[in-house]
Amino acid sequence: MVNMQEVYIPAERLKLLKSNHDLLKRLEDTCNCHLKISQGNSIEIEGDAFDEFNAKNILYAFGRGFSIEIAEKLLNDEFYFTFIDLADYAKNKNRRTEIKARLIGNNGRTKKYIEEVSSAYLSIYGDTICFIGKADNIAEAETAAKTLIEGGSHRLAYRRMEAAHKRYRKAPESKEV
Repeated sequence: MVNMQEVYIPAERLKLLKSNHDLLKRLEDTCNCHLKISQGNSIEIEGDAFDEFNAKNILYAFGRGFSIEIAEKLLNDEFYFTFIDLADYAKNKNRRTEIKARLIGNNGRTKKYIEEVSSAYLSIYGDTICFIGKADNIAEAETAAKTLIEGGSHRLAYRRMEAAHKRYRKAPESKEV
């Protein structure tokens, strides 16, 4: 019996896959699956259950704005994908746009700083803020993102993220007896 999964990809992201057959082939080889672009902006995934699961996660992350190279990090068991839906925090479209602008910052500086300190990858796409990284890294990045979403200053967001970074980086073996 052949398994099959299907994942929806936003039209503009699907267009990137359609225009780059090497990218689709690379993903098929990496995940050991057959991928078929079907009607309605979706991709059918055929393979064994585990390979389909991996391909679906990578395609979903790609669809949320990550490059395939970053999305492929999800093949590593230590990496996770999470997201914040801005509709949960702001019902008004203008407010969601403002939040996204605050998270990106001037010339992308805020986003870059969050990525540098936390070592998590961020994608701000549509009405979502998505993260790929190790659990602690994502927690640090989410600390900064949620502070900005809730209206806190950039300084406060950075301070909270840096404090979380120090907390998570304390090695248990460094404690003296």
